[in-house]
Amino acid sequence: MIDTHCHIDDPQYQEGLPAFLQQQRDAGVEAILVPGVDVHSIDTVLPLCAQYPDYLYPALGLHPEEVKEDWQQQWHTIEEKIQETHSEGRLIAIGEIGLDYHWDTTYKEQQHIVFREQLLLACRLNLPVMVHIRDAMEDTYRILHEVATLKDDVLYPLRGVIHCFSGSREMAEKFIALGFYLGIGGVLTFKNCKLADTLRHIPLQHLVLETDAPYMAPVPHRGQRNESRWMTHVAERLADIYLVSTDDVKRVTTANARALFGIK
Repeated sequence: MIDTHCHIDDPQYQEGLPAFLQQQRDAGVEAILVPGVDVHSIDTVLPLCAQYPDYLYPALGLHPEEVKEDWQQQWHTIEEKIQETHSEGRLIAIGEIGLDYHWDTTYKEQQHIVFREQLLLACRLNLPVMVHIRDAMEDTYRILHEVATLKDDVLYPLRGVIHCFSGSREMAEKFIALGFYLGIGGVLTFKNCKLADTLRHIPLQHLVLETDAPYMAPVPHRGQRNESRWMTHVAERLADIYLVSTDDVKRVTTANARALFGIK
């Protein structure tokens, strides 16, 4: 398995981290992708991934909830670091980026601006993106579509993963048509989750596994600090949905992640 979205730079993982990572390896987790969320992630994500260069893979970006009064200064610093880290061949993606209207829409327009700028940078650098969406599905799709359909010889095709996808079949098909995979995590195992009904219409070839750790732990670990190895519970649920083996789910989603993020 490959965990395509894990905030393992969170302080609660740092004590006993080598043993923790070995637990994940022993359970079949082949790689963990670590997204950034703000300017401070430069000092948490990059050094951590440098310690485990063949296991932890870094991304950098400005999360929509971090788009506040100082967003321009933050983005300028993050953009410079993205350029530098990419030139060194160390960056796996731009993320976590996107739109979030759940708690506050004070900086809604600024979210749009920096989201579009990060997408365009990804296209110029030929990097995939990790897209966060919360209560902003239509606007997110509109901006993704605008960037994906730009005619510009210096831009590579837009691609990436819709992190923690929970939308409708129609939206799933629209994102897939733009070249995106759907990130599936612990929510799928929650009681009364309707995502299973959507996924029955979406081929497994368009999915990747993720945790969003330390959040969103799957049943039977709900409420605990999440771990990459617990993706096996998500894989088991997907196996039930697609009527295939759990090993088949792991094999296909791992191949998808390797193809999208260029992990050898």
